[in-house]
Amino acid sequence: MEREVTLREVLEARERRVARQHELLEQYGGPMISFTMNIAGPVKDSPLIRRAFNAGCRQLKAALEDGLLPVRCWEEERSATGCQLYCAVEGGPLAVKRICAGIEDDTTLGRLFDMDVLNGDGTKLDRGQVGGGDRNCIVCGAPGRGCASRRLHTVTELQSATRRILTEYFEEADADAAAALATRALTDEVNTTPKPGLVDRANSGSHRDMDLATFRASIAALAPYWKRCVQIGQETADQPQAETFALLRGAGLEAEDAMLAATGGVNTHKGAIFTLGTVCGAVGCLWRPEEPCRDVKRILEECAAMTKTAVEADWAAVETIPGEKLTVGQRLYRDHGLRGIRGEVADGLPGVAELALPAFEAALAAGRSRNDAGAIALLPLIARGTDTNMIARGGLDGARQAAKEARALLEREPMPSMAEIARLDNDFIARNLSPGGCADLLAVTYFLHDWAESER
Repeated sequence: MEREVTLREVLEARERRVARQHELLEQYGGPMISFTMNIAGPVKDSPLIRRAFNAGCRQLKAALEDGLLPVRCWEEERSATGCQLYCAVEGGPLAVKRICAGIEDDTTLGRLFDMDVLNGDGTKLDRGQVGGGDRNCIVCGAPGRGCASRRLHTVTELQSATRRILTEYFEEADADAAAALATRALTDEVNTTPKPGLVDRANSGSHRDMDLATFRASIAALAPYWKRCVQIGQETADQPQAETFALLRGAGLEAEDAMLAATGGVNTHKGAIFTLGTVCGAVGCLWRPEEPCRDVKRILEECAAMTKTAVEADWAAVETIPGEKLTVGQRLYRDHGLRGIRGEVADGLPGVAELALPAFEAALAAGRSRNDAGAIALLPLIARGTDTNMIARGGLDGARQAAKEARALLEREPMPSMAEIARLDNDFIARNLSPGGCADLLAVTYFLHDWAESER
């Protein structure tokens, strides 16, 4: 894909483009949008350039829909000489040009877009007709075409500036996208109904100190944290993985403070801050501008690599802590070898990879709603019987009995009805059981499914 093209190839491609424009203008009339990428140098096509072109196409399509301007023809071409879109629109030429100029000016990425608008006779509209000003040089920022006409910058400088624009745009855009999906995952997790013993839209489960409103306040407070986790991964991708995790831990402590301030001291998402924060950090570590990593297996392997050493050190330190100062999780580890959610992450989140995510996607494939698929995906996590929240509330015997009931339900009905899960919910509430760790893994399941499917 990344081969150098000759001047002759570029000129021939331009002639073909003009000829195709005329053919489509004869067929559809105007206005016609001709969208190409403004790429200096002999390499006109690459995975990163195509990604930018695809982003421009999505922005244009959305803007035309918002402007109620029907598309009559949408024809994309990709080749070594560059990407090309021909788009015939039903509407006023100035309205179309205004949209195109707005996209060109809206972000730094738009500086690499050339969205020409042609009238029915083939004449090109000028940016000045819709209040658009001169476009700035991508190297020095000077307005107008003076730098290009006088060849003030070398091809190498132009290519370097182009790469910087593309990289910085997608670095920010991907962090924003991952953060939005993390917030959505937490929202979907708490809204999933019914969930045995957990807060949902039907009730507060086995909890007396929190409800749906408490979770929503916490989710809003944590929204900036997920982007920061991705950015930490991006910024430390070339450093030892332990360094990344150390910074994530620091950010996580700040996020816990924000959560507690929003909830009046109630712990709604401490586990999610650790699990989902680590996953977002792994997404950042594996990020590349050409395409962020959407391979769930690689992301979870990165989670394990980042956390394993630190988690092992945490458990080793338990032996030095006086018994009266141990947390519930530390005591369960010392007495029963239960490693909790930290051990789960250090192992690469096998509960998500092997149980919850396959169950969720199987339920979706079977036609179940997103809500029902989430409720079903929670059950195999509960059935493992390793949730330390369950053990803390019901003891080992109580947690094992609850796990046994979840397994029995899945054996009777691999994709249970919501009525069956609601009955399990009532049973958990009666025994004051709450699988909070499983809920955190359900949120990770939602996130990874959505992240893997995005931009496809």
